[in-house]
Amino acid sequence: MTTVRPVALVTGASSGIGKATALALVAAGFDVVGTSRDPSRVAPLDGVTFVALDVALDASVAAAVQEVSERFGRIDVLVNNAGVGSTGAAEETSVEQAQAVFDTNVFGVMRMVTEVLPHMRARRGGRVINISSVLGFMPQPYMAVYAASKHAIEGYTESLDHEVREHGVRALLVEPAYTSTGFEANSGRPDTPLDAYAKQRQTVGRVLAEATREGDAPAVVARTIVAAATDARPKLRYTAGPTAGRVSTLRRLVPARAFDKQIRKINHLAG
Repeated sequence: MTTVRPVALVTGASSGIGKATALALVAAGFDVVGTSRDPSRVAPLDGVTFVALDVALDASVAAAVQEVSERFGRIDVLVNNAGVGSTGAAEETSVEQAQAVFDTNVFGVMRMVTEVLPHMRARRGGRVINISSVLGFMPQPYMAVYAASKHAIEGYTESLDHEVREHGVRALLVEPAYTSTGFEANSGRPDTPLDAYAKQRQTVGRVLAEATREGDAPAVVARTIVAAATDARPKLRYTAGPTAGRVSTLRRLVPARAFDKQIRKINHLAG
């Protein structure tokens, strides 16, 4: 079928930010397709059609996008939300572990964009919304691999946006701060832990756990994503929530030495 309503495709929509976003887009008037690696285990969401998708697998991405295109006849908004976390010192994290994080957080986004863009270009319209993080523009000790993946998404999205504008498409970034979901608790741990980092890793872990408990509700991020999807004159970057806005401002305006000192203070790092 071909719907006259705009269609949004949201990856990783079974929980957290993705679930809140899918529901918010339904409320905003979209036909919404959510994805999960196993839709049979997902509780039904009013107005959301689920399809199976693993963004780390080429064939899965191609099949899911084809299914959505055939069922709805259009894809107006792609929200690349699916992602995995990773904690631990950089030296403790193997290349294989880092590759697994990038395969979802970076290459998963690239796979989705490559499959969806032809549909958007054919209609001369569409928005790709990539979920970044404040860790896409600032450091976080003991989350180096995750921060690297989000820094990569920042550079990829900004470059992509310049390429696709002439085809009526925009590529945009949404940058949440810590959000009160199970994301951090479910993040990967270092596969080669070292005693040299153990004490500080635990300290930073407590800082991150507290930041997550006090973080923004997923609905706060979802509202920002809806704005990115619907604004008549969209911005390249949308910070999601007051904390993300403050951090972005500080990163731009505070001298590098002072910002560095504050990062160490927040994470209880000596020196």
